[in-house]
Amino acid sequence: MKAYELLYIVDPSANDEVRAGVSARIDVAITSEGGQVDNVEDWGKRKLAYEIDGLAEGDYILINFHADPTQIAELDRVLRINDAVKRHMIVRRQEEE
Repeated sequence: MKAYELLYIVDPSANDEVRAGVSARIDVAITSEGGQVDNVEDWGKRKLAYEIDGLAEGDYILINFHADPTQIAELDRVLRINDAVKRHMIVRRQEEE
């Protein structure tokens, strides 16, 4: 398994149920094939560098996880079809020895 980092931005007007649903769906996409979530950080609302769909702010969430590289395509698909997620980025991080 390789180490990854996912940063995604949720619509700040979304309620807690929507945020919990997005988080649960991401957790299922990571852990369904044996991956594991290492750390979840809620960075809160931050000003965006440029407007996205008319929004000037976004709710940032950072997830560090380990997963098989084949799972990344499914996770990317899940994030793309979710309307509450405005932007996301998945990057591979260096293994900590």
